[in-house]
Amino acid sequence: MYLRYREDGDAGRATGLTRRQFLELTTLAGTGLTLGVVLPGCSPAGTGTGTAAAAGPSAPLEMPFVRIAPDNTVTVISKHLEAGQGVWTGLPAIVAEELDASWEQMRVESAPAKVPLYQNMAFVPLGVHAQFTGGSTAVANSWQQLRQAGATARAMLVAAAARQWKVPPAEVTVSEGVVAHAASGHKASFGELAGGAALQPVPAQVKLKDPASFRIIGREHLPRLDAKAKSSGTQQYAIDVRLPGMRTAVVLRPPRFGGKVKSFEAARARAVPGVVDVVEIPRGVAVVARDMYAAQKGRAALEVSWDESAAEKRGTTQLMKEYRELARGKQALVAAQAGDADKALAHAVHRVEGEFEFPYLAHATMEPLTAVCSASADKCEIWAGCQMQTLDQATAATILGLKPEQVTIHTLAAGGTFGRRATPDSDFVSEVTSIVKATGAKYPVRLVWTREDDITGGRYRPLNYHRIEAGIDKDGKVAWRQRLVGQSIIAGTPFEPVMMKNGLDPTAFGGNAAEEYDLDHTHVSWTRAKVGVPVLWWRSVENTHTAYSKEVMMDELARAAGEDPVAFRLAHLGKHPRHVAALKLAAEKAGWGQPFAKQGGRGRGIAVHESFGTVVAQVAEVTVKGDHLTVDRVVCAVDCGIAVTPDVVRAQMQSAIGFGLSAALSGRITLTDGHVDQTNFHQYTVLRLPDMPRTIEVYIVPSTNAPSGVGEPGTPPIAPAVANAVRDAVGVKLHTLPFDLAAARRAHG
Repeated sequence: MYLRYREDGDAGRATGLTRRQFLELTTLAGTGLTLGVVLPGCSPAGTGTGTAAAAGPSAPLEMPFVRIAPDNTVTVISKHLEAGQGVWTGLPAIVAEELDASWEQMRVESAPAKVPLYQNMAFVPLGVHAQFTGGSTAVANSWQQLRQAGATARAMLVAAAARQWKVPPAEVTVSEGVVAHAASGHKASFGELAGGAALQPVPAQVKLKDPASFRIIGREHLPRLDAKAKSSGTQQYAIDVRLPGMRTAVVLRPPRFGGKVKSFEAARARAVPGVVDVVEIPRGVAVVARDMYAAQKGRAALEVSWDESAAEKRGTTQLMKEYRELARGKQALVAAQAGDADKALAHAVHRVEGEFEFPYLAHATMEPLTAVCSASADKCEIWAGCQMQTLDQATAATILGLKPEQVTIHTLAAGGTFGRRATPDSDFVSEVTSIVKATGAKYPVRLVWTREDDITGGRYRPLNYHRIEAGIDKDGKVAWRQRLVGQSIIAGTPFEPVMMKNGLDPTAFGGNAAEEYDLDHTHVSWTRAKVGVPVLWWRSVENTHTAYSKEVMMDELARAAGEDPVAFRLAHLGKHPRHVAALKLAAEKAGWGQPFAKQGGRGRGIAVHESFGTVVAQVAEVTVKGDHLTVDRVVCAVDCGIAVTPDVVRAQMQSAIGFGLSAALSGRITLTDGHVDQTNFHQYTVLRLPDMPRTIEVYIVPSTNAPSGVGEPGTPPIAPAVANAVRDAVGVKLHTLPFDLAAARRAHG
């Protein structure tokens, strides 16, 4: 897949910068400096060399990441969406460190939608050239880029100062945003030097700091750059956008997934005061009004006849029954295989087995989907918390008959996403653009999804079923056979050609035991279920269910062998030193080897899992009284490489623990005859404050490795850690989520 466009609209012409164009690029904001950093693989032909910009058609493309203005502010251009995960602090911290700026002068703003300038480098090796935020890659794929950007800007400021003061550059120092020459007494701020720096040649190479000298990266209690705006209510989200003449729209969508509009009667809707238009779009019927109240009233008055000939009419009970049958069938694709699992299981001295059921899950973000679109004959502007700018831009362009470069995406902060805004079909952007087209672009349109639209609107974490048989032979060797059944997230999307190999969707079975442990005999297979319910990546994607079944079964194996759960895991992690370090740290901080008072229904459990390049181990302490479960304490150890912003790392672990607990304790989307049963938070309940653990301790494993993701990896271990703690407390196996202790007792005796 190659999702990019050229600004000149000519795929056959090189897009190198002339000297004049480079100077125009680097002198934005008056005499300020906007730095363009050349990165490998970012030239038009993918042959960038990292050298300075030069005249001529063969010059590589520039990647502007930093703007230094005359007012002495340093603005980092963030190619990634800020959705609460802290990238508007983490990315500026990387630049500030190499630039030797003061934190007080740092600012951040969203990058325009442009590839390859702002593509996500983590996915380039897969052939995906797109700008998007996902897979917990924001800091990881920006790490080297932004270090180079900061160091290059620093070098150009130093060169400008040396030229102005007529001193050797080697004698010029930079500290806390001040450039100085001790011998002559000269000092200047970044803002004072920015104009001169913009005229300096871009150095071909710059020296990056030794991590031992970092003073901003890794700093405890580094203030978040977006904290003031978010706490004061001044942060702008899509719902806050106001354009002259703007109208508000809501959409009536089919009651069953896969349904289509057959016909509709809009007279009653049009009669509602404030309604200005009722139009059909590919995804339903839109009511456009002067305000949200009128739009909702108009939608309620619509009369629509639906064509449900291709709609999904099965309920989740029927689907799970079919999944169990598929798991017993022979039709499956092998995802991992080593040794002879069947033979080893037949000779096992300790053997356990289990069936695991995982429900559909909604993302349930704080901010439901909202987007604003304004268009004319030759251009379009969209304001939204876009997670996949390149796809959203291309989709809007296709709908309006424009070129992608004629569509401007204004990426605003998002009130959460957890993957929901990264839809391969750009659903909410597609809808708002389709409404603008259907209304003749007479006015800007703000599309709002209500909470009910969001909960019933699909794009769920897929329903999944696992059947596992595991055993240990007389020599302590482990055999593992697992069948997974579930939908494919990737199939039928633009990602299928590059991400699915031999029919296997890695987002369906990744993070299984064969990948995470040193097992002697493994056979992991996956059967794709064909279901009409739209599914999507959900915070930590496949790891939400593979980590659960893996860690619960590893605990049961340890108990069957009469071994300590931590010691048993360590014995099978010889090839995974980062797992070992995180596991040992979590166990140590939780006091695993010390006496634990188990009276009164108390128990303790542990789990460890790697996802998105980060290893997280968690110990959970619980109290079980009858069928009521309380999570008292969680100890979390995380190895995420260099912790750029430790406070953000801890916050993300705490957030992920709460998110994972919410799903484990109550999260479930069910369907009856194809209709979604839940509509709002009174039915799709999320974790309340009284249900959060009284104590969450987060410990970061010291590391000199490059940063890895922290937005998602904290979610997978918490549910199995709690389930293992419940088993420790009262002996009840929890194989079905969300937890239901009464049902589990009946199922397992």
